[in-house]
Amino acid sequence: MGAVLRWNTVAVPVLVGIAIVTAVWWAGPGVLGTASAAQGTVAQATVTTGAECSAADPKETVEITLDGRNRTGTLDACGHDPNDRVDVTVPASAGDGDTHDIQVHLADVVTGHDGGRRPVGLALLALSCLGGGTYAFLVRRGPRRDAVASVS
Repeated sequence: MGAVLRWNTVAVPVLVGIAIVTAVWWAGPGVLGTASAAQGTVAQATVTTGAECSAADPKETVEITLDGRNRTGTLDACGHDPNDRVDVTVPASAGDGDTHDIQVHLADVVTGHDGGRRPVGLALLALSCLGGGTYAFLVRRGPRRDAVASVS
């Protein structure tokens, strides 16, 4: 005999899944972990001291020309050779003084908000809700009697 499928066994997980996806969609793009755009100016820098990627917290030293003056910066990257040229994002608060290094980031890594991530995130969330609803259905249904009898 086949198991009788009741409407409330399926309806509750479906409604919960729809409510979760709707709540995340309504909350906005920040819920799915999109990055905010980096504030600053993109400049070209020359790597003076590279860092090994096997280091715990790799930092490279770069030379940046800002307003006609050479400045030293610390780049949070690894694997570059000396004299490699990279595009970096220099923060707007870099200042005029030469007393400290400027903390810079690779410009092509900090891309900002990407509109393609949200639909993919919502689709993955919907699939996880479907998987959770299927699991809840299987737990609620319990073991099948005819499958247990044929194994014995």
